[in-house]
Amino acid sequence: MGRIFGTDGARGVANTELSCELSMQIGRAAAMVLLENTKSKRPKVLIGKDTRASSDMLESAISAGLCSVGADVLLLGVVPTPAVAFLVREYEYDAGIMISASHNPCEYNGIKIFQSNGFKLPDELEDEIEKIILDETHTPPAPTGGEVGRVTKSETAVSDYIEHLLSATNMNFKGYKIALDCANGSSSVSAREVFTRLGAECVVINSEPDGVNINRDCGSTHIGGLCKCVVENGCDFGFAFDGDADRMLAVDHTGAVVDGDKAIAVCAKHMKMLGKLKKDTAVVTVMSNMGFFKFCEQNGINCEKTKVGDRYVLENMHKNGYSIGGEQSGHIIFLQYATTGDGQLSAIQLMSVIKDTGKTLKELADEMTVYPQVLINVTVSNFGKARFDKDKEIKTAIEEVEKELGDTGRILVRVSGTEPLVRVMLEGENPDKIRELGESVAEVVKERLV
Repeated sequence: MGRIFGTDGARGVANTELSCELSMQIGRAAAMVLLENTKSKRPKVLIGKDTRASSDMLESAISAGLCSVGADVLLLGVVPTPAVAFLVREYEYDAGIMISASHNPCEYNGIKIFQSNGFKLPDELEDEIEKIILDETHTPPAPTGGEVGRVTKSETAVSDYIEHLLSATNMNFKGYKIALDCANGSSSVSAREVFTRLGAECVVINSEPDGVNINRDCGSTHIGGLCKCVVENGCDFGFAFDGDADRMLAVDHTGAVVDGDKAIAVCAKHMKMLGKLKKDTAVVTVMSNMGFFKFCEQNGINCEKTKVGDRYVLENMHKNGYSIGGEQSGHIIFLQYATTGDGQLSAIQLMSVIKDTGKTLKELADEMTVYPQVLINVTVSNFGKARFDKDKEIKTAIEEVEKELGDTGRILVRVSGTEPLVRVMLEGENPDKIRELGESVAEVVKERLV
């Protein structure tokens, strides 16, 4: 049985790979699992979505599936993913669903499911949903009359979420001029109000979604526009979000990018100084830069490493009681305030460090030295993805590079959890050397898996 859910929910090209039929089945199966795993005889599920043209279509399909099994649905409209994670707890619902493909182009879409506690659905419950859909292990109930689920719309979802963000700091940022890149996505409904109410002067770009321009040459995956905006407008710094606003990358006043590793480093060091860094530990993935680990050593910060994926970072944090974690890509989790990555919350926390220390973002970020890094994405077939771990020639190529790098660098080759890609990442002291070695491994992957 192939998995419907990857590392970040179900995802694919909308209306083909992620069809209305499959979306309805996911909704129906999710409601059935809720009936088995909650005390509620009539589950309540809220649904949020990003700005893609296909999100309305999938919202209707998922809602129909949920209602057909007797679950009631509350539509939040366009909201960031972390808003769903917050509001499912705030409104005391049994589950929350976000329709989004995050940073991917507009033709993609996805379905993420959150539990009543705001955490993403664990693998075992995703497996139950998959078995219902693929193995037809359960016959769905077919309630009639008043037992059929009903759909209502929320009028306060965005404003309730904004108030939550504002409660995460007691600081006023009057005197700061900042730029915000909303990626024509979910943060378009909230970012301007959030940061204006916090006192900052805001220059906002890419906040006019039209259904197809989400993530297109903008946002955290195309940060050049924000870099230019910050410099041209004389901003103190800027923040770029992705399509569903669970990621944040920053830009300092010179136009230099401050990635997730640096943002976590800055915040973790400040939290440690304030006595708020639980167990003096930060959680990151194996993709974090070597410079991050050196920074932690120098500042007495313990570092836990997980597999790639913010869900694995979160699982580690939740299990061990840590307070901050995240990814180089900009997923940053502040467990005191959120149960998932939240781009706008991360920006607020980083701004708070800037204000509290009186330093510029550049001064804070430059305390961490970044090792040169090369990332090569190799497009492969689905069959190639499945046999990546078993290919001896790829394994040999990786081992040869490891020997050549020794203690001066590292190589990490992994399959993407959300796209048909194998990612080849190298770090080291010599940029030209790691580029050459990376391309040699990428060529082997291409020959073996395409």
